Amino acid sequence: MCVYEMGNLRVVDLSKILDPATETRRCHLFRFNTGGPIPDYHTNMDLMSHLGTHCECPYHHDDNWPSAADLPLTTFLGRAVYVDFKETVAKRGHITAADLDREAKKVKEGDIVIIDSSYKLYPFTPDTNTEKDQRLLVGAESAQWFKDHKVKAVGFGDGVSIENCNEDVKPFHDILMAENIVFLEVLRNLEQLKKDVFFMSYSPLPIKGLDSSPVRAYAIEGLAEFSE
Repeated sequence: MCVYEMGNLRVVDLSKILDPATETRRCHLFRFNTGGPIPDYHTNMDLMSHLGTHCECPYHHDDNWPSAADLPLTTFLGRAVYVDFKETVAKRGHITAADLDREAKKVKEGDIVIIDSSYKLYPFTPDTNTEKDQRLLVGAESAQWFKDHKVKAVGFGDGVSIENCNEDVKPFHDILMAENIVFLEVLRNLEQLKKDVFFMSYSPLPIKGLDSSPVRAYAIEGLAEFSE
């Protein structure tokens, strides 16, 4: 279940749920009883930082930039805009500033922006960057647009590639992370959204020196302050 009703509010879970039994990246849980007359179970976690739906922080690309615990809490929640390019950009095409000007007109300063398209592929698999991979691409031009519009985060659906090539990936990260703009890779259940503007939250673990963290990302539709 990924959609919940709370009175007039609608909550959509946008996270990839992790299962240590099937996860291909490092994800191990060790559950143990500390002993004593009352059952007291603890769990040791052996995880990599880029796991499931995760929030990448600036420390990911520069030792002098903020880690997860160094950024203000307001970095990880706020007004979000879902920008679905659908098929308005050619398959395997780069998202340009003109594309964003046309499709992302609702974006305001301080927003979280989620980008997606109809050309969906499950990321980080052997199909990545093959003929099956028709996702849209990001690069320096799209990064500059997000920087100029002073967004706080960029999230990705399965219709946009974030692993195309170093010539695209590095400038996209460096331009935005230099401005303390974080990334959300990769979001799920976006098709369950009924609104393209909503409140969103995705707090990482507040650990000093953590470059990225798995998060429980969710949207709340119905909050008047975060409507169109």
